[in-house]
Amino acid sequence: MRIAMGAFKTGNYRNLFKEIGKSDAEIQARIDEAVKTFFYDENERIYHEAGEDMGYLTDTGNNDARTEGMSYGMMMCVQLDMKEQFDRIWKWSKTYMFMTEGDNEGYFAWSCQTDGTKNAYGPAPDGEEFYAMALFFASHRWGDGEGIFEYSREARELLSSCIHKGENGRPGCPMWNKENGQILFVPGSPHTDPSYHLPHFYELFALWANEEDREFFANAAKVSRDYLVKCCHKETGLSPEYGNFDGTPMDKELPWGQFGDFFSDAYRTAANIGLDAVWFGEEKKHLGAPLRMMKFFGTDLEAVRCAYKVDGTPLERPVLHPLGLLSATAQGALAAADDDFETAKKWVEWFWNQPLRKGVRRYYDNCLYMFALLALSGNYRIY
Repeated sequence: MRIAMGAFKTGNYRNLFKEIGKSDAEIQARIDEAVKTFFYDENERIYHEAGEDMGYLTDTGNNDARTEGMSYGMMMCVQLDMKEQFDRIWKWSKTYMFMTEGDNEGYFAWSCQTDGTKNAYGPAPDGEEFYAMALFFASHRWGDGEGIFEYSREARELLSSCIHKGENGRPGCPMWNKENGQILFVPGSPHTDPSYHLPHFYELFALWANEEDREFFANAAKVSRDYLVKCCHKETGLSPEYGNFDGTPMDKELPWGQFGDFFSDAYRTAANIGLDAVWFGEEKKHLGAPLRMMKFFGTDLEAVRCAYKVDGTPLERPVLHPLGLLSATAQGALAAADDDFETAKKWVEWFWNQPLRKGVRRYYDNCLYMFALLALSGNYRIY
């Protein structure tokens, strides 16, 4: 049986590390060590201070700052009660990434150089989602400040842009397809990204967004859960990086490659489903996908060394982010029913025995690692 109610109603957050026998002291030491490495270690950190009151997270493989990582960093900081770092990242985002003119006014440029120079003038919707959710949590945990630090106002205005651009003469395109309620890969695109579907966020946006936007987000939560059922393969549980609105893998090749397979972006889908199970917990069909993934990969971690088609066909394409895949899949264990916990337990144990990734490509892996560490220890919470 799966827990009938999630932490939103009960306030109880499952700690899978304790369930595999780790002590509170061991768990806290692991979190402290990871935070020290991720934020402060001179050789391995992702976070960097900039001047007296700003900071950024860098994609170490591309030497830029991305809204993905910046908003992830803010979410980590609010979960860890690191207000100074949260405010520094937010101010850097608003100073350098936020766009105040043109079709994308009201959004954030998805990539900037580490000196703040914009590399692009388009947004990536997963960044906006995480910015908004982190800002609401900051408002509730620390209280609103003034100006850009009036967190709840900033979150509401950002979400309003995300769904109302293009209306009443306002330039640009929304981040959701208004006909089917699905989040888009980029505004105006004809496809979605399964890992952008965050129904557990939308449930909360439906409570805290502007009054006129709440019904939209309540529906978006249902739409996304229904979509995840369709896009996660019925046997393997794998989802594609990019998908058509009907749940099938995107079959159109983009200028930068084919993205209808199970690859880097798609790893996050299992993690998102795991967090949805913790926060809202109701029996939904999409919650079974992470366990199907675990059973597909089997008991040998070598199975996660290559890419796959969503039907499980292996591809001659190596995994770029093996720790990210392991971390996100382990976080998906939070969705496993009690009678399937032995399978899920193996992944939690594998994750526990993995260190943070070192080297040039560590950014994405270690972001997913940090989220899994928080979620599996019961510390990725609603505020």
